[in-house]
Amino acid sequence: MQYGICSLSVVPLRNEPMDSSELVSQVLYGEHFKVLEQRKNWSKIRLAFDNYEGWLDNKQYIEITEVQYNHLHKSTPKLSIDLVEFIQDTNEQLHPILLGSSLNGLSILSHSHDGSITEGKNAKENLIRTAFLYLNTPYLWGGKTPFGIDCSGFTQMVYKLNGYRLLRDASQQATQGEPLSFIEESEPGDLAFFDNNEGLITHVGIIMEDNYIIHAHGKVRIDRLDHSGIYNVDKRTHTHKLRVIKKII
Repeated sequence: MQYGICSLSVVPLRNEPMDSSELVSQVLYGEHFKVLEQRKNWSKIRLAFDNYEGWLDNKQYIEITEVQYNHLHKSTPKLSIDLVEFIQDTNEQLHPILLGSSLNGLSILSHSHDGSITEGKNAKENLIRTAFLYLNTPYLWGGKTPFGIDCSGFTQMVYKLNGYRLLRDASQQATQGEPLSFIEESEPGDLAFFDNNEGLITHVGIIMEDNYIIHAHGKVRIDRLDHSGIYNVDKRTHTHKLRVIKKII
């Protein structure tokens, strides 16, 4: 088994080993993973954080040892809390990193960082404050950054920055936590899931106070939430059909 760590700010994780393939997620600076299959130009990887799999360009990561991988895996995550920050290499060159980047591997990469860091678990009420850091971020299928994010990437990163693990896709996240029967039972920070006409869960957002929800739809935005689903205040119509509410924390 081979292992790797992302050494660039954000790189695409693709469905197939080619640049034109679908973007299924992104790998942020410092994220570590197992290499399941290595080809000439691409590697199929499994991220340690959420076991998500996809193809990564071999030029966009460096290999690490099993000992280093296990050390990173056992360490309490240290994450950058700045929207954009820089790390510095041994040649004093600066490299940009984004909100939610992992800083546990700085010594492995021979990089230094003096920006703001968060680690450990935060109180549930901090989730909404973190969610507001992504407000108005453009929607990007597979995105996980303040420059482009999808609905489940948004919820995963908000929870990750507060010390909690969510799976990557909305349908996977819906298997976590405790289901609630009514919106009235929910608290700010709980997750609301929505399905399509086939009954498949395709969307997720974070519940706020007073029947509002923050979610990624076109951009990270705030809309009304009722028993039918999400009511888009701009379009004056329901855009998503409520399926289930989950209490994760």
